Amino acid sequence: MSLYFTTLRSSFSQNAIIAPMFLPTEKSQLQKLGHSQADIILISGDAYIDSPFMGTAVIGNYLTLKGFVVAIIAQPDINTDEIARLGEPKLFWGISAGAMDSFVSNWTALNKFRNEDDLTPGGINNRRPDRASMVYTNIIRRHFKNTKPIVLGGVEASLRRIAHYDFKDDALRRSILFDAKADMLIYGMGEKTSLELATALKNDAPYQDIPGLCYISREKPADALEINSFEDCAADKNKFFSAFKAFSENQDRVLIQKHNDRFLIHNPAQEPLNQAELDEVYDMPFERELHPFYRPMGDVKAQETIKFSIVSHRGCFGDCAFCSIAFHQGRQVVSRSPRSILDEIKKIASLKDFKGYILDIGGPTANMFAVSCKTKGLAGSCSDRNCLIPTVCPNLIFGHDKQMNLLKEASGIQGIKKVFVASGIRHDMVCADSQGGFKYLKALIDNHISGQMKIAPEHCDDKVLALMKKPPNQALIRFIDMFEKAKEGKNIFLTYYFIAAFPGCGLKESQNLKNFTDKFLKINPKQVQIFMPSPSSNAALMYYVQKDLDGADLFVEKDRNNKQKQKNILIQERGGGQRRAAKRRSSWDRGAAAKLRRSMRTAKRR
Repeated sequence: MSLYFTTLRSSFSQNAIIAPMFLPTEKSQLQKLGHSQADIILISGDAYIDSPFMGTAVIGNYLTLKGFVVAIIAQPDINTDEIARLGEPKLFWGISAGAMDSFVSNWTALNKFRNEDDLTPGGINNRRPDRASMVYTNIIRRHFKNTKPIVLGGVEASLRRIAHYDFKDDALRRSILFDAKADMLIYGMGEKTSLELATALKNDAPYQDIPGLCYISREKPADALEINSFEDCAADKNKFFSAFKAFSENQDRVLIQKHNDRFLIHNPAQEPLNQAELDEVYDMPFERELHPFYRPMGDVKAQETIKFSIVSHRGCFGDCAFCSIAFHQGRQVVSRSPRSILDEIKKIASLKDFKGYILDIGGPTANMFAVSCKTKGLAGSCSDRNCLIPTVCPNLIFGHDKQMNLLKEASGIQGIKKVFVASGIRHDMVCADSQGGFKYLKALIDNHISGQMKIAPEHCDDKVLALMKKPPNQALIRFIDMFEKAKEGKNIFLTYYFIAAFPGCGLKESQNLKNFTDKFLKINPKQVQIFMPSPSSNAALMYYVQKDLDGADLFVEKDRNNKQKQKNILIQERGGGQRRAAKRRSSWDRGAAAKLRRSMRTAKRR
């Protein structure tokens, strides 16, 4: 532990207002630590919860652990000088819109403003501006004319780091680095890159070659791969298609993209943390509370879930087309050691308000804990990127024994009544695990869920599923059969997440899904969301250029009313509107119905 971290603990423990490990957020707190100025000031669009689930807290604590003086200003009022209350930092400003892109936080898929915000005190969505990274940067520039470098980070910056489709504008936008007029951008989870950048700036050393970093230059670096310019992409959707494909397939190279007379320099991705490094991050002392400065503003709803939950791993092999995890956390899965996870659970069990329930142990997908790839580190990322579809890649080393052992050990810790797995599982991976899949499913049903298990098939139409890069519907049918056998009459149910109006999905495909949920699942779907193209996802590319990932023309529903119609088809009750529904069902493709019946029979035999 750094000397500063030790001083922070000692000083704050004598302070009646501030708890031991919170980072300073006011000038008086900095002075109490013997500092007139922070090395780094982090600005966040989220409330400041000192939690391993909150990126700003993780980066702040990690840089503090390494000896830097870090302060945090959360959700500054953009109509006052609140962002300037700490003065300027010695090294750099770090700006994040928060745990989500600010437009995804603020707006729905039908362009309606979200009135609630689970990451704002009081729950009212009134403290996070649209395009938060740009707004915060402009305010800092206004208050500090010759300020230190401004570095963008977090999900919003990661997903908008190159020319990208913006759903709010329904147009291409430049790299956010140009629009925000910031100096640098860190993409990905950020610990290593932030530390390397802070060290370089402290030592007045070059930073231009740091992995995971983007910056602006008037010169092209040697041996870089140049993708189509912003201007060319904006003028020709085919050129944007080519540029995005080159970007997504070459994350291990230096990329450049011209914006007017300057170049975006996009360094290769930072190597993921190894297990020891990941353990170091999550072993840091977190308060798991809202900073006292912000408590008078109200409770933060997200705290109800994250305070007693555990991150077991990062990354995802899934690469679903609508998901941006691959472009932020990465495609490699890195898992914490059981020791680190169990130690964190013991810390949680000692909290005075803990009631004995760990609400989740998981990551982007819970049952990817301890999954790895035989070829990792040998040949880089595979060009086809299809680790799980149409079936699980033979190079993937997976199974469920390690997660089951972890859950068993966690359940045996003193003070623990129950450990839940709530972050979702890949049902196709359960089916593919011939040795332990059924045993794992039964263990979850018996010990680690309560009343229902959530899965996300997203659709039933194999054409739409292929566009989503999700497994064929046969995998879902097989899983349901396994689930029914594993639950042995228990009053436990499956709940399903579905997406309406995905590229390639029209009214016919939505009706097919409705018929599937009526006839086979025998449910009326409740968890249905209208597709929203998040920046730098493959689905956003398809939505904008109206082509599939192979370049073939694709139907894309862009009319808001028709998008709502697709959702309405799915959520329509089977009772009152049954006559109209029956009339529509009569036109259901009989070939698809026959195929479904054959699939059901096949699943039962397996």
